[in-house]
Amino acid sequence: MIANPNQFYFSPEDYLAGERESPIKHEYRQGQIYAMVGAKKPHVIITHNLDRLLGNHLLDRDCIVFPTDMKVRLEEANCYYYPDVAVTCDERDLSSPEDFILYPSLIIEILSPSTAKFDRGGKFADYKTATSLQEYVLVSQSEMSVECFRKNEQGIWISQTYSRGETVNFASVDFNCQIELIYRKVPGIAKIDKD
Repeated sequence: MIANPNQFYFSPEDYLAGERESPIKHEYRQGQIYAMVGAKKPHVIITHNLDRLLGNHLLDRDCIVFPTDMKVRLEEANCYYYPDVAVTCDERDLSSPEDFILYPSLIIEILSPSTAKFDRGGKFADYKTATSLQEYVLVSQSEMSVECFRKNEQGIWISQTYSRGETVNFASVDFNCQIELIYRKVPGIAKIDKD
C-alpha cells in the first residue's frame, strides 16, 4: 500500500463512490485511502493457481472464489481490503449486488517484501474482526511456504506452515492439494523433480 499524501479523513461512502470511478484500486483503512501497487509475476501466477484450484474444488458448492478485484468490507475495523483471494459461502454475499463481500470464510494474501509486515500485523488484526473468517493464509512468493492461520472452536488462531512436499489443507472449504500445485510455473521456485 502507498499512503495518500492527503491525510484528510474520507468516509466509507466517499471511498466507495471514488473507487467505482477510479482506474486504479485503493484500499481503505479507518478513513485513509491507500493506492495499490502492481504485482510481480510470481504473485500473479500464485494468485491464478489458487483461484483455479479453489474454483474447481468449489464448482458444485454454494461458494464463490474472488481473486484480487473484490473488496472485503470489515465493518468493525472500518476497512475495505482487496485480498489476493477471498472465498465466501454465505448466502448474504452470494445474493448481494454490492461490489464488496462482508462474510468471507477464507482469505489469502500473497506476501511481498513491501506488504509482509502489514499483512502479518495490522491487516491480520483487521481481518480478525470478521466473525465469518475461519482461515487466513499467507503465501510466500520467494520460497515454497504457505502459512495458514485457523480459528479453533475456542476462537483462538492457530498457525500451521506447509513447505515443499507437503499437502496444504484449507479446512474452511475442505480443500487439500500438494503445495507444488500452488507454485506451479512460478519462476525460480517451481521445479519438476526427476526420478
